[in-house]
Amino acid sequence: MEKKYRQQPANCQKVVLFGPESTGKTTLAKQLAHYYNSVWVGEYAREYLQNKWNNERKTCELKDLLPIAEGQISLENKLAKKTDSVLICDTDLLETKVYSETYYSGSCDPILAKYALENTYDLYFLTYIDTPWEADDLRDKPQEREAMFKVFETTLKKYNRPYVLLKGSKNERLETAVKHINKLIENKN
Repeated sequence: MEKKYRQQPANCQKVVLFGPESTGKTTLAKQLAHYYNSVWVGEYAREYLQNKWNNERKTCELKDLLPIAEGQISLENKLAKKTDSVLICDTDLLETKVYSETYYSGSCDPILAKYALENTYDLYFLTYIDTPWEADDLRDKPQEREAMFKVFETTLKKYNRPYVLLKGSKNERLETAVKHINKLIENKN
């Protein structure tokens, strides 16, 4: 049963865009996928939670996190088969774990916690909060961006995840990410 939260083996480098809401992750994921003529894994939680909001006028609840995690990994595993270069992940289960612990008083389902730490990626790109806040139906804490950024950075350090901080304009972020992805690809060959 827990297999549905586990990454399947893949023949590509995997990078994750990681950070607080409204910090340019999706924009950069699309840019990177285009640049490398590859695919990007969208954030399954956005689709899931937008549907929940549209249909029930409810926001995320603790019980939603395992279905979100399952959907995220299912999408990642499916798309990883479509590239042998680099897979750009708009998020991962570690990010879901961060939100679970932050929004639900430190609570995180043990299954989510286990796979958030067991699933691996070649590199994380930590997105800084120097992008303009863009409100939508799901984003809810513009005043807490700095505190959330610190939680994300602390998490990467705590679990010894390799990461690069991305700051600046869209072009500056893209250039920095490309430089580091190219190193990954060169080291793989």
